[in-house]
Amino acid sequence: MTSATEEPTQPTLTIDELAARAGTTVRTVRFYGTKGLLPPPVIGPRRVGHYGREHLARLALIEELQQQGMTLAAIERYLHQLPADLDAHDLAIHRAVVASWAPDAVESVTRAELVRRAGRELGDDEVERLVAMGVVEETEGGYRVDLGLLRLGVGLLDVPLSQEAILAARNVLIEHSRAAAHELSQLFRGEVSERAAQDVKSLSAYMQPVIVQALLTTFQRSLRAELRDWLSGISEEGGSA
Repeated sequence: MTSATEEPTQPTLTIDELAARAGTTVRTVRFYGTKGLLPPPVIGPRRVGHYGREHLARLALIEELQQQGMTLAAIERYLHQLPADLDAHDLAIHRAVVASWAPDAVESVTRAELVRRAGRELGDDEVERLVAMGVVEETEGGYRVDLGLLRLGVGLLDVPLSQEAILAARNVLIEHSRAAAHELSQLFRGEVSERAAQDVKSLSAYMQPVIVQALLTTFQRSLRAELRDWLSGISEEGGSA
């Protein structure tokens, strides 16, 4: 399901490159393919299979589901219930929902382990960017890394934006998400003021996944609308030039 503002891209990764980017093995990729968890590659010249962003995003979702303790059979059921035409952005949204329930996981790792967890080589400048984003913290013997944010941070390394723009965007998201969380908590506080503490806890556990899904959905739609308007404005300016 390609959005109105997303340009389709041809698969360009070999199976070795896909496995390296995903931080897994070629054997695992092939296994997932035989189980139907990954769509087949696009066959190019010399019968070489090529993979794209959707395959990478699906592997990231599978990894997240595994970290949540789901069995392979449960993951199969989960993925088979998803629409077949989801693009990389849609799969990333699903992964974000799953990851939002993961407990904070900060670990101390070596440089080699950091690279392994990232699923790609990291130059000194890229590690510095991850540090600036708050994903990685340098320590005397290596690094402390927030595993929940690592894949997001690594993904941002390929975004054609300056470090200043990325950090500014991070601040905007933090500021507005905190404001939304505060206003929602105030709203619900008035509804549950007469309830017992256990009832409040149960209501919170029930409402949290609903709120997270609502925030992700409304933000995704709002962002697409903003980008559509922006691109439309650029097209009109180009046409009148």
